Amino acid sequence: MPSSSVILRAAYALGLATGTSAFSYPAAIPQSTQEKQFSQEFRDGYSILKHYGGNGPYSERVSYGIARDPPTGCAVDQVIMVKRHGERYPSPGAGEGIEATLDKVYSANVSEWKGDLAFLKDWTYYVPNECYYNAETTSGPYAGLLDAYIHGNEYKARYGHLWDGESVLPFFSSGYSRVINTARKFGEGFFGYNYSTSAALNIISESETVGANSLTPSCDVDNDTSVCDKLTNLMPQFKVAAARLNAQNPGLALNETDVYYLMTMASFELNARPYSDWINAFTQDEWVSFGYVNDLNYYYCAGPGDKNTAAVGAVYVNASLTLLNQGPEEAGALFFNFAHDTNITPILSALGVLVPTEDLPLDRIPFGNPYTTGNIVPQGGHLTIERLSCNATALSAKDTYVRLVLNEAVLPFNDCQSGPGYSCPLVNFTSILRESLPDYVSTCRVPSAYPQYLDFWWRYNTTTELNYRTSPIACQEGVSLD
Repeated sequence: MPSSSVILRAAYALGLATGTSAFSYPAAIPQSTQEKQFSQEFRDGYSILKHYGGNGPYSERVSYGIARDPPTGCAVDQVIMVKRHGERYPSPGAGEGIEATLDKVYSANVSEWKGDLAFLKDWTYYVPNECYYNAETTSGPYAGLLDAYIHGNEYKARYGHLWDGESVLPFFSSGYSRVINTARKFGEGFFGYNYSTSAALNIISESETVGANSLTPSCDVDNDTSVCDKLTNLMPQFKVAAARLNAQNPGLALNETDVYYLMTMASFELNARPYSDWINAFTQDEWVSFGYVNDLNYYYCAGPGDKNTAAVGAVYVNASLTLLNQGPEEAGALFFNFAHDTNITPILSALGVLVPTEDLPLDRIPFGNPYTTGNIVPQGGHLTIERLSCNATALSAKDTYVRLVLNEAVLPFNDCQSGPGYSCPLVNFTSILRESLPDYVSTCRVPSAYPQYLDFWWRYNTTTELNYRTSPIACQEGVSLD
């Protein structure tokens, strides 16, 4: 039975809500006084879409509550975007580990699958043959090519006013088959019927010989891979999962490495299918651990935990600063670029955003860690830099501002948020970064015979010859200029 204090508080609250005496009870309470304007339940603290690292389908970044549309009194007049390729099948390397683990599962002396693996009697591997490894997916609601087309269509609605509908607009892809395919589908979504005549796809080689004039610059100087080489089986939850599945299915002898590969397989399955039984074979805690192992991989191997990545990202950021300061009248308004996840993470490092105050620990999960790759580089993830032309407000002067948007959530620039919608004045944005950006050429010892800066945004082709592929896709095709 409730205590008297609980009853008194309830009666008092009822009186406040109805305007009656605390102890009088109205004959009928109007429905409108009982409906809450805002729910007090938050059930999205866990989502598989945030715990498979960069393996699975795109999801928007969890935002800080800042409005995605331009702030009142502001208009976007220039956009610089870099997008990761769309959802894909596993790489050949991951596929080799997955197939070895599946062979181990199916060769086990298990008469009937039970417990969390009961679905196996009807399940089949989603990769038809080895030629599909590395390729973008074309089936299912999370398909990579569908992702790219929808994204292009959405950006036409958001930024279409920056294109006159007639002039030829260049856009840029690194020279890898699945990246090129993503760029083409995005272009079809953005340009619609005009794609064949008004878009000009420029394919930028991924060869190290292009130096800094690249969407995929590399840095092979003083690389320490000691941490990266041991990031597979760090979490004890993988051993727990193996023991549980083995106990449910006597004859099965999985270890923590097998569990890691099975979870890797499950996270890629959604790229090709609408549903994965494998995801439900593991607990939420196990998926949280899996996600953190992937966070560690990106952080130490392609993020701020690698001392060279900020210099690599500085190539793109430096060129972006030039575009932003030239403005749309001189440089152009729309710059759509397509590359890989490990080309976006260095850019974020160079910008100095989402950098933990301390290196990520290997023996525990630092909850509250800003470097969660499900929020940073899911398949199809993208970083958009917006240039804003704003009128004067009570808080800010009439000026040109910059804001970052990561996976459709506004990401305030750490050292400058004084503009409308927590944007940064362009002059401040420029000065802060000019002082902090490392030099790519000297840091990475780029040979003098290689290009020393990015200039393809100014020196591009306007032909439509590369807008469509003219030859079949080879088995496990990677680098391509077709």
